[in-house]
Amino acid sequence: MGSQGSANRVARFIQENRVAVVALAAAATVASAAGLYYYANAPSAPRKPSSTDDNEKSSASSKKKRSKKAKKPKSSLEKPDGPLLDDAEDEHLAHLDASELQRLPADRRESVAQHLKGLGNKAYSSKKYDEAISHYSKAISASPSAVFYSNRAACYANLGKPQDVINDCNEALKIDRTYVKALNRRAVAAEQLGEKADAQGSEGDEARKHLEQSLGDFTAVAILGHFRDTSATASVERVLKKLASGKAQLQLKTREPRLPSPTFVTAYLEAFRPKAPPAISDDASKGDAALKRAYEALQARDYPHALSLFTEAIEQGLSNKDLEANARNMRGTFYFVIGLAEKALADFDKSTELSPDYVQSWVKKASVHMELGDKDEAFRDFDRAIKADANDPDIYYHRGQVNFILGDFDAAIADYEKSTQLDDKFIFSQVQHAVANYKLGHVAKSTAAFRRILKTFQDASEAYNYYGELLLDQQRHEDAIANFDKSIELERANPKSTNVLAMINKALVLFQWKQDLHGAEELCRKALEIDPDCDVALATLAQLSLQQSKIPEAIEYFRRSADIARTEAELVNAITYEHASRAQLQFIRNYPEQGAALSQMASALV
Repeated sequence: MGSQGSANRVARFIQENRVAVVALAAAATVASAAGLYYYANAPSAPRKPSSTDDNEKSSASSKKKRSKKAKKPKSSLEKPDGPLLDDAEDEHLAHLDASELQRLPADRRESVAQHLKGLGNKAYSSKKYDEAISHYSKAISASPSAVFYSNRAACYANLGKPQDVINDCNEALKIDRTYVKALNRRAVAAEQLGEKADAQGSEGDEARKHLEQSLGDFTAVAILGHFRDTSATASVERVLKKLASGKAQLQLKTREPRLPSPTFVTAYLEAFRPKAPPAISDDASKGDAALKRAYEALQARDYPHALSLFTEAIEQGLSNKDLEANARNMRGTFYFVIGLAEKALADFDKSTELSPDYVQSWVKKASVHMELGDKDEAFRDFDRAIKADANDPDIYYHRGQVNFILGDFDAAIADYEKSTQLDDKFIFSQVQHAVANYKLGHVAKSTAAFRRILKTFQDASEAYNYYGELLLDQQRHEDAIANFDKSIELERANPKSTNVLAMINKALVLFQWKQDLHGAEELCRKALEIDPDCDVALATLAQLSLQQSKIPEAIEYFRRSADIARTEAELVNAITYEHASRAQLQFIRNYPEQGAALSQMASALV
């Protein structure tokens, strides 16, 4: 299970406590009612520009029929061959230029503007967009209206001029900031300008800025529409995916590879039975001596130094094939936990080429192939490992893990049993055997197995932590906390330990069971003091911050999660949560008066 087990618990918690697709943080800010919401990434076709606002209600009074009156002195606005102002119909006044329209009395300007809008709508319906723009522009000159700006923006959208769409929607929203059609049109246009979100330099910066604007607008449309507009929520998901994917691609191109949390690295290393390092004499060559120091750093859990020394040993050259196979195996292991799957595979390939019977390299190759999505090749790796040494228990434990991930719990149980038959001193194959039985619904059998494990491995913190997870799943909160406390106590007794998973699990119990946000947050902070790069602790603190209306703090935790993300999928996930939270915070700041209504909607959905 390892760190992935607790990470899955956090993911399940998030999934089970979602309220609405879009309301990630806003409801928490106004009422702390909603929890953390999970975002799907289902693709959706971009929205087409909508029609003009023919049916929008206008504040202008309906056009009045005017009876002829006695002649008055001619106004300067009267055309030489036209009627006097008081007698003029709107259709005649519509021919005046913009400056003349602005000199009309307010009631006439408003009436003429409505007439011009009608002309614009008719031209729009006939796809005469330039003509429609002319009419809407004169209407704006006569009596500026959010509807007129939005309608002209619709024309620009059909002419493929997204920046002009944005400019007009900006003006419309200055007049009416809750005007949903203008928000939606600006969002569509901004999305069009954000297609190169993975580019470097100013081009990429501008594209990502546009996607952020699009996300904020689509989010506002969804919330202002009380989440009834499914196309708006689909648009939020689509833009989030574009933004997160683009930023992730850019970061992966530019950031330096780094090792993940020591908790993660230790968990992976300890998933293999311990083996003595190769014997190397004190007067060995430079490469051999570097390899010896690398294993010493590994034993001290100084993982960055260990990786550097394994690389140094390979570059300086080893005295025989077996030593190089060892060095390649360990450097490939570090590449794998960093997330550099292709480089890891190259080292494992070289290791098995140098030493075809090196079982551990074959097993680790299977892990890499699984991460690359090639399960068939992963099982072929296990077959090659069995051919090399059918009695190596690690083969069956890790093949069981693959079967577990694939949901074939019966096959996983058979592999765990085989692993334990070959070596019953290894706790993880027995723990996973009990968990697999639990997944199959054999609760009594699983519970009995854990009791045997706790009796056999009394000083193993992992046994108490994993049993606590199963108890938590059964809502046996007090028993779960007792087991997590025992696990924490055993880890504290080990000065080298950075394993904080039981602390995170206990925090989740305090939050779910007692709503003890302060206690849960305190545990997570202590966990980060021990392991500053613990991704599970950061994810939990982010959701706790949302529950306490601390959205800026949650955003920072999501940002830190992105910094330490090991794989592209993890990076995209963290960036998605970060920007979803930013969009919600932007909505709350832009529409503070909508907070109470949003809280009621979110609460009704719980």
